[in-house]
Formats: sequence, C-alpha cells, structure tokens
Amino acid sequence: MFDKIRNWRVRRIVARHPIPDGFWQNALQHCLPARRLGASDQATLRVLATLFLDRKSLEPVKGVELDDADRVLLATHACMPILKLGIDWYDGWRSVIVYPDAFIPRRQQVDAAGVVHQTNTPLAGEAWGRGPVILSWADVLEAGKKPGHNVVIHEMAHKLDMLNGDTNGFPPLHRRMDRREWWRIFSSTWDRLKEDQRNGIELPIDPYALENPAEFFAVVSELFFEAPAPLHQHLPAIYQQLTQFYRQHPL
Repeated sequence: MFDKIRNWRVRRIVARHPIPDGFWQNALQHCLPARRLGASDQATLRVLATLFLDRKSLEPVKGVELDDADRVLLATHACMPILKLGIDWYDGWRSVIVYPDAFIPRRQQVDAAGVVHQTNTPLAGEAWGRGPVILSWADVLEAGKKPGHNVVIHEMAHKLDMLNGDTNGFPPLHRRMDRREWWRIFSSTWDRLKEDQRNGIELPIDPYALENPAEFFAVVSELFFEAPAPLHQHLPAIYQQLTQFYRQHPL
C-alpha cells in the first residue's frame, strides 16, 4: 500500500514539474558522470533530479542568480550518488545555499591553551549535519574541468556519511556489505597514502583527502564518479568498495 502511494506521488510530481528537454540536455552536457550513463539510468536520474528540486530549497545568496537550467544542472550533479539508492537517502535536510564563489564561514576554535581563534579559510562547499549544504557556484561550474573534482558530489558524499550520525568516512552500508572489510580497506589505504605523503611520494588523489577519514571518503567519491579509471587503477580495493556502496560501476 505504502509503495503504491509513494509511486503515485512520484508520478504526480514528475508529471506536474517535468524537466524540459533543453534543460536536461544542458545538464548532460555539463555533468560528465551523467553523460556516461545509459539511457535507462539517465531517465532514472532525470526523475531523481525532479524530486530533488521538489524536496530541496535552492537558496542563492550574495547576488547569485540561478535560472531553471542552473537548478537542473545542480540537481543532476547532486543525484548522481543516489542513482541506485533513491531520493530518501537525502531525507532529513532541506536547504542548498549557493554563494557566488568560495566563502569564509565565521567560526571560532579554542586551542589547548584556551586561546580563541577565528577561522578564515575559504571553502568551496560545506555540509552540516541535518542542516544545509553550502556550495560555491563558481566551483559547481568547474565540475569536470579539473579531473576528478566535483564539489556537489563531494558535499553529497558528506551527507551520506552523516546518516550514521558521525562524519567519519563510514556511511551506512548495505546488508550484504562487510563492515570490517570496509574499515580494513579504507584505514589501510589511508595509512599507506599518509606514509607516501610523509616520504614525498606523489599521491594518486588530492592530498586534501588525507585531512581526515570523512574527507577521504568524499574525495574518493568524487573520483569514483568523475574519474573512475584512475581510481580503479591506483586504488582498486577502494573502487570495489564504492561500487558496492553506490551500487554503480562507472567504468
């Protein structure tokens, strides 16, 4: 009964707010992971993007102006990670705040000596637990131009990671996935890459991935969708775990 009601609601939303063909073709042109999909998966992604735009509030600030084509493009990027998971994986939050460029959150940190420091690090994106996703529109438009980088996918990976309550690089795994294997592969790869970094060895991924396990998961998720071949070549065990989690095989 509940599945029938849900399917009826989805069909109703898609029928009432269809994505025009021109906007969809523009999104495919500017979203490489979506462009690589087969026709059936593209159709599913189009439905998910429609539902994303219905459920989420896209809120441009500081003079950003998003037209309908921009909103469809953002939603298309955002729904790549949940293509095989479903829109319900993005439950629990509503807003996507879009700045024109990198932004500096006002945040204070207290060091071990009790001294308060004001952070001033520019960010391209940020995801809050049960709060908004914040994005730099300039960086959204850079997706695909720098191999392996996609700020929308990065922040959505954080949102999936947060579903366990902590942002620790350990999203809720599917029933047939082995939690111990996930932890072993991710932690051993992390340790090896940290050692390579200390020894001055060139890394196969953005060094920002080694900030913490949460950033590692988000960065390899970007690579999984944007540049799957290099990820598979250099970190095959990570690639295999991500195929199981995202239930996709982008190669």
